[in-house]
Amino acid sequence: MRGSSDRPDPALHCLRVAVILPCYNEESTVGATVRAFQAALPDAAIYVFDNCSLDHTANVARGAGAFVRTEAMRGKGNVVRRMFADIDADVYVMADGDATYDAEAAPAMVRRLQEERLDMVVGARQSEIEAAYRHGHRFGNWLLTSILARIFGQSFSDVLSGYRVFSRRFVKSFPVLSQGFEIETEISVHALELRMPVAEVMTKYYARPEGSSSKLSTYRDGWRILMTILRLFRFERPVFFFGGIGCLLGSLSIIFALPLALTYAKTGLVPRLPTAVLSTGLMILAFVSLSCGIILDTVVRGRIEVRRLAYLAQRPPGIDASEEIINQR
Repeated sequence: MRGSSDRPDPALHCLRVAVILPCYNEESTVGATVRAFQAALPDAAIYVFDNCSLDHTANVARGAGAFVRTEAMRGKGNVVRRMFADIDADVYVMADGDATYDAEAAPAMVRRLQEERLDMVVGARQSEIEAAYRHGHRFGNWLLTSILARIFGQSFSDVLSGYRVFSRRFVKSFPVLSQGFEIETEISVHALELRMPVAEVMTKYYARPEGSSSKLSTYRDGWRILMTILRLFRFERPVFFFGGIGCLLGSLSIIFALPLALTYAKTGLVPRLPTAVLSTGLMILAFVSLSCGIILDTVVRGRIEVRRLAYLAQRPPGIDASEEIINQR
């Protein structure tokens, strides 16, 4: 099957499209995944990055026609960092090697990225099979999506989707810091932080085939993703983060100081000296925390400007990019 259309798309034909698949112990599904993307994007190069699997994932992927690379450091974030650094392309299609994402949706996602000059298209998962998307993962996704929307003002309906299409300037301006499954959260924050043009489309999501098991732990990885969001909140919104801490410390200081102030007004004495010292210390810490937030906000703005310049240094997606490739040929 060729996807939604049997006719070759000239706009896609002249692009260098790379399908990048991070894999760990996906022997039973990686072959079908590679073949599905070969059928959907026949001109694309398929790369499987094996994260030191304990089974025959690499051999199966190689037998299916994929280029196989190995990443020794465990964790999906480490694999994505290596993929983004090593692969050179105009458009990147990232999915998992577990045969759960709909490869037939890839051409339409790539076409939309080009036609609308976007930097990322997210394949939001839509599943009619209860086992494909567990309740715990649904709730965790909704919670994390809500938190991101609160922090950054907007978000995606499926923050944790691993099915995404990227422009070159997104990939080459993205300093991957995550190590594990929190990578999708970091990718979403990078797009929101730089106010990139992005889109989200609904795609089919299938249950894992028999013999394949999820590597995602609902509670362990959910906790890591939540900590990632809080860490990003501290990094990207330091005034609100440290200002909130300062307000809490200042409020405690006032609560402790109020009885002392009333006693002093009546008697002219401060009988509880330790409480007075504690109240004074809390107020000092409150001002220090607020000052740290203001200083770090300046640092954050400078870092965002640097990332923005790295983003602007790359060729934008769209018709102009395609025409440039045709002229070079």
